Amino acid sequence: MIHLTQHKNLAVKSVWRAVAVLYLCLTGGYACAQKMIEYTAGTGSRYPDRANVWVLYNGVKASHEGMTLDADSAHYNTLENSFTAFGDIVIRLTDTTTIWGDSLYYDGNARVVDIWADTVVLVDGETTLKSNHLTYNRNTSTAYYNLWGHGTSSDRVLDSKQGFYNSALKEFYIYGDVVLSDSSATLLTDTLTYNTISRIAHFESPTHIYSDSSVIYSELGDYNTTSRFAISYRGSHVDNQKKSIDSDTLYYDAIQEYGKAFGHVNIIDSTNDLHCTGRYGETNQSLHYSFVTDSAHVLFIDNGDSLFLHADTIYITTDSSNHMQAVRANYKVKLYRRDVQAMGDSAFYSASDSVITLFGSPFLWYDHYQCSADTISLFIDSAGVKHAYLRNDCFAIEQVDRDRFNQLKGKRGRVYFENGEPKYVDILGNAQMVYYITETNAERRPELVGVNVGVGTDMRIYFDNNRAPARVVTYDKADMQTYPVEALPDDQKQLNGYNWAPQKRPRSPQDVFVW
Repeated sequence: MIHLTQHKNLAVKSVWRAVAVLYLCLTGGYACAQKMIEYTAGTGSRYPDRANVWVLYNGVKASHEGMTLDADSAHYNTLENSFTAFGDIVIRLTDTTTIWGDSLYYDGNARVVDIWADTVVLVDGETTLKSNHLTYNRNTSTAYYNLWGHGTSSDRVLDSKQGFYNSALKEFYIYGDVVLSDSSATLLTDTLTYNTISRIAHFESPTHIYSDSSVIYSELGDYNTTSRFAISYRGSHVDNQKKSIDSDTLYYDAIQEYGKAFGHVNIIDSTNDLHCTGRYGETNQSLHYSFVTDSAHVLFIDNGDSLFLHADTIYITTDSSNHMQAVRANYKVKLYRRDVQAMGDSAFYSASDSVITLFGSPFLWYDHYQCSADTISLFIDSAGVKHAYLRNDCFAIEQVDRDRFNQLKGKRGRVYFENGEPKYVDILGNAQMVYYITETNAERRPELVGVNVGVGTDMRIYFDNNRAPARVVTYDKADMQTYPVEALPDDQKQLNGYNWAPQKRPRSPQDVFVW
């Protein structure tokens, strides 16, 4: 009677199996003409009151359509073409696929195996799957578990609450607290497909991939456990040695520490206090560079002050310690900082000497001054700008009132600052000037009293504490004239090359995107 009890218990335990069997059989189908199970045993007899059931003992062996089975004892139902087996069960499904367990129910018509043990073991070539219960559908070559499963393939380990393993496709489909790990990385997710041949994992739920050098987050993508190459199509994020990348789509090579990002790209570099955005970006830790393009924007934070830089493409290079060496911005460059603004065709920043150089007919705005030249270099320290150098066709303009402008022109210009405040400017080579003289009237308001117009080889203009010109010194071949304001000839009101362009000036961080 002990075998009858075991058989009834197995039948009760098999109720849950109906859903899995239905799914597996619908995908694989039943054979139209089923063969009967064949068996041999040392001892056998018919079950009392059930003439269609044989009770088998002593070295039970069975076979069915290419499958063989060994067990200590079994019940064979000839009417249902089913086999219930107990003790030291070994099932050989193919030359490469074998299952071990303690108790079993096999439906010969459906070609579906249910097998139980403290640890059921399925071995398929280099892949091993362990659980306390497996359902194996021979029609689809698929094993199913619903309590827990532990799979290994080469040095990859897969753990989950539920899942399928297809021995024909060599593929796991697992879900519920999924962990995929090897010696280099650990992947955590809820739903995963893993192919043991390609060693590629596909995920469609929030996923973290942890390694020594990076953490990858994605909500949809693929991960190659051999090359450690990840593709993320949704919710993409990477943290790598104090640098992070967010984007819509991301390609990331963890071995090369190289990533490509597409759509709504954000790169944050906490080592250098940088924040880069754009529509496409790349970063390569091994080659020490990052760049963003298509509406590229970089935010620099220096001693609490922020510099906003926009261009079509922005490149950033670092040293082996990830400290910034240089920034190169190409095409339609604009920058904004609280104390200084600028624009040009391109720009280069050298971190070693804190110099920003603008190329391609750049403009520079400082307070109420506008400067232009072929090339402008800004030397910056913790207090702000400490030196500005304007090369070739230097031109500086200050608006006095609606129609009048102070102007300085020369081949080159150098502006010197002290604690962020302008001290004096040198105009070198063919220096020219239009300068309106003001005095404070009885109401303590500035009042125009005349205008100086002149030329010289070089000039130096000193500034007062209000950043206004206080004194002009002209060197060599000086020719200066002073006119009453209303008497200034029209042809001397504007120096050749005059170009007052306040509409181009970025007056807020958002204005760097307006060209």
